[in-house]
Amino acid sequence: MAISDKHTEMQNEASMNIDEMRVDEILGMINNEDKQVPHAVEKAIPEIGQFVNSVVESFKKGGKLYYIGAGTSGRLGVLDASEIPPTFSAPNSLVQGIMCGGLAALVTAVEGAEDDYDEGVRIVDIRGITENDCILGITTSGMASYVHGALKRSKQIGATTGLLVCNEFEHPDYVDVLIKAIVGPEVITGSTRLKAGTATKLILNMITTSSMVLMHKTYGNLMVDLMTTNKKLWDRGARIIKHCTGIDYDTAMKILIQSGGRVKAALVMATLNISYEDAADRLKKYDGSLRHTLDEEGIVLNI
Repeated sequence: MAISDKHTEMQNEASMNIDEMRVDEILGMINNEDKQVPHAVEKAIPEIGQFVNSVVESFKKGGKLYYIGAGTSGRLGVLDASEIPPTFSAPNSLVQGIMCGGLAALVTAVEGAEDDYDEGVRIVDIRGITENDCILGITTSGMASYVHGALKRSKQIGATTGLLVCNEFEHPDYVDVLIKAIVGPEVITGSTRLKAGTATKLILNMITTSSMVLMHKTYGNLMVDLMTTNKKLWDRGARIIKHCTGIDYDTAMKILIQSGGRVKAALVMATLNISYEDAADRLKKYDGSLRHTLDEEGIVLNI
């Protein structure tokens, strides 16, 4: 007999006897279950794409993207948000993760916090979410009242709302885009840190990566808008400049230093032999698009 009719709470037939398996059998079975996740995510691509288009529209209006969730869902939202500034030289505020229970809940479970609908409502006002913003609620079970409170309040304000779940779920009227990744029962019944968590990570990667590409943060698949915050990234930046332009590494590093570590501007400087100020003005003319900036001069970089 099934414990629940929710996919995330059902028992997985493949793992019924997991406590009697050898370690290689456990690992093989987990791996086989994980292989189902990309296929579930693939089915949700139309809805993910719809949400991405809304995110890009928000960014162009000066808005932000917020993730909000509890437990694993909230932690993954915070993780994805934290990786955007160094990867794409974006402001820290552009993508934000809201963790149910506060920052302490990142490392210690705050029991019962996800059931507080009113706190979900309050956090929207506390964080100053506006009609220009997008907010994605993440509750793989679909049951976190905190998330639904936040989404309903955000919709009242006029923000674009999305909901990510891993169960069949009736589309609420306060959610603009419903993203369903039905990954099936977990290896450990109800443990959504497993397949549901993996699906969540994949989808958040897709949302922010595609949004940043559409905001001209790459040239081809090269990370030309990275933030040179450490030795590794200064080296990567210089190597990108060397690769794209054909100049030697030392010259590339010199120009990168002159640009203040801004790879995109350094590429314009190196290609057109102009100052940082002129390069910045040209990029601004084309909303930060390196490709469109160089197209004006009939220049195509190596990729």
